[in-house]
Amino acid sequence: MNTGSDESGEVATTGDGANNERALGSRAPEYIKARRALHMSWQVGVFVVGLAVVAAGVVMLPLPGPGWLVIFGGMAIWATEFVWAQLVLRWTKRKVTEAAQRALDPKVRRRNIILTSVGLVIVAVLVGVYLWKFGLVMPWSIKE
Repeated sequence: MNTGSDESGEVATTGDGANNERALGSRAPEYIKARRALHMSWQVGVFVVGLAVVAAGVVMLPLPGPGWLVIFGGMAIWATEFVWAQLVLRWTKRKVTEAAQRALDPKVRRRNIILTSVGLVIVAVLVGVYLWKFGLVMPWSIKE
């Protein structure tokens, strides 16, 4: 089993003493966990569904669609059954929270606003130079 225990119904924990996080392990109903063959087929089903969702997310990365959101949704499906996916999601949540806190820092926000403003000025100057040199006509000639 992936729960870190041979006993039915027990779940492994991270051991860090955090009371606000759920225990690691399978979240399958008890009657499914009580039967090994049924639990294995449950895990295979969860893995296949999660794999399909993650694959759809990977396909959406270069195509239009919420690719990363769908990938994290597939990871959440896997996390209902597999400890490794639960640990990956906890790590991801922690990193996203840290990044959000850094982004809210006034110094970082000020730097980002300045860099964005400088970038917009550079783009505006380049567009102005292009329009001054070529006008609204394309620089290549297209003959019909």
